[in-house]
Amino acid sequence: MAAVNGTQTDYWNFLFIELADPRTNDWFLIKSPLPLLTILGFYLYFVLSWGPKFMRDRKPFKLERTLLIYNFFQVALSVWMVYEGVVIWRYYSWRCQPVDWSRTPKAYREARVVYAYYLAKITELLDTIFFVLRKNDRQVTFLHVYHHTVMPMISWGTSKYYPGGHGTFIGWINSFVHIIMYSYYFLSAFGPQMQKYLWWKKYITNLQMIQFCCAFLHQTQLLYTDCGYPRWTVCFTLPNAVFFYFLFNDFYQKSYKKKQAAKTLTTADNNNDSCAKNLNAEGKSLEKTLQQTAAQKKAL
Repeated sequence: MAAVNGTQTDYWNFLFIELADPRTNDWFLIKSPLPLLTILGFYLYFVLSWGPKFMRDRKPFKLERTLLIYNFFQVALSVWMVYEGVVIWRYYSWRCQPVDWSRTPKAYREARVVYAYYLAKITELLDTIFFVLRKNDRQVTFLHVYHHTVMPMISWGTSKYYPGGHGTFIGWINSFVHIIMYSYYFLSAFGPQMQKYLWWKKYITNLQMIQFCCAFLHQTQLLYTDCGYPRWTVCFTLPNAVFFYFLFNDFYQKSYKKKQAAKTLTTADNNNDSCAKNLNAEGKSLEKTLQQTAAQKKAL
């Protein structure tokens, strides 16, 4: 029994200590996967079970001020991460970039940005919690929950094992998209009077699909370029990029294309009804005129 426990400990130490980056391994919520898995477990339980039951017979929370502060924070954080990405990628190779394992200020700067991105993914779990509390159940889709569950796990692995290098490109362009997305949420939190200025909502989904295409193309370079960054990471990044693309495309088709088609069909039906009414009215008018003419002739 002691041998079994010792073997399990050896595997644990090998996976979560020996393979980890010693610079980041002792940072908050990095050393063990259990804290993150616990957070995600409570998150899924709340948004899929307890939360909807709790809100079933209650009025939705408005949370106007909370949403303004939260979305402004996400915009500011994303702007900072994009700026840091621009500074870092000035010295990176766009084809293939290894992780800088040194303890120089530049290397630590890269690691801190990756870590901040990981913490940002945890804070973004509040998106779904706010949806549940406001009873916006239609927004709690499989795409939304899957995306918010998977991204913290991927960014945890990146922060723990490869905090820098080629994989940071994904976080960089994702942060740029989030500037646009959370700006939309920030403005929409001001109320219905802002809706007429938010006509560009559907283009956010287009932008998200473009980012997955960029991520896919950038990651495929690891298949034929060797710079020391682990090639096996494409086993996670490429399938996820494809999966996310098709999920967002499906969301776009259902949310915008089908609604637009239905609107066009309704407009056409209304036009047909209008034409039919006009023809009917013109027919009755002509019939009445003929009757009056016949009556006049008869009188003569």
